[in-house]
Amino acid sequence: MPYITVGKENLSEIKIHYEDHGNGSPVVLIHGFPFSGAVWEKQEAVLLKAGHRVVSYDRRGFGQSSQPSIGYNYDTFADDLQQLLMELGLEDVTLVGHSMGTGEIARYLGTFGSKRISRAVFISPIPPFLLKTEDNITGVDGTVFEGIKSAIVDDRPLFIAEFIKNFYHTDKNLGKSVSKEKTILDFNLGTSASAIATLACVSTWLTDFRRDIPKIDIPCLVIHGDADRILPIESTGPLLAKALKARLVTIPDGPHGIPWTHAEIVNKEILEFMREQAVKKVRKTEERSIEL
Repeated sequence: MPYITVGKENLSEIKIHYEDHGNGSPVVLIHGFPFSGAVWEKQEAVLLKAGHRVVSYDRRGFGQSSQPSIGYNYDTFADDLQQLLMELGLEDVTLVGHSMGTGEIARYLGTFGSKRISRAVFISPIPPFLLKTEDNITGVDGTVFEGIKSAIVDDRPLFIAEFIKNFYHTDKNLGKSVSKEKTILDFNLGTSASAIATLACVSTWLTDFRRDIPKIDIPCLVIHGDADRILPIESTGPLLAKALKARLVTIPDGPHGIPWTHAEIVNKEILEFMREQAVKKVRKTEERSIEL
């Protein structure tokens, strides 16, 4: 099982578990809360078939990665991602993040730039800034997050079970676009995560990425379900797309978990975006060669 070491807590190494399959231009998949890289199975299969090298990893505290009591902030998450990219020698990367994973993309590009990264896809995003403030009136009221923290402290398994219901809109979609078995699988993934990480990560959702976004100088795509109950579309998706000057794909009646419930649409949009940008990159290279 492959791991990289990204730090230490006391005498224990902090290790990040990753999967690395296929060949071709690399795609790095960054999962959402409170799951692991295993949630990308519908994307991984399609990307491998299309001829890409597919790398997924478990954020510290989640999946098969170490579960330290430290490092649950986007500066550290971005550092972990950078160490993974360097360890694997990845370049010309497409970053694809879902939910909390989109924060890694924004902070990574804001911190390390786009030397290794050619394009990025933000699915059900957290950026630009989720918290409602005087200068961010479309955000979510802070009391919502305090309530989430209290629910996790009171009964973390119950919180995760309720979270999954809203993640997929099981009141409408159970037995249709999501099975009972899938919700059980996700419940097991979520409850196996570190209790410390699960609680600490709620505060990271309130990270202000508005200083990172102007530094992003690569093509981006934003995909968001218009019925998202976890990250309301009016608070993030369209605002992020506008700030990035990126194309926004809105999925009608899409819940937060669109990589699963609407995998066919999400996969099609990702592949088309990557093809378009790859063609544009080749054309630019050819034009520069002609000029020289």
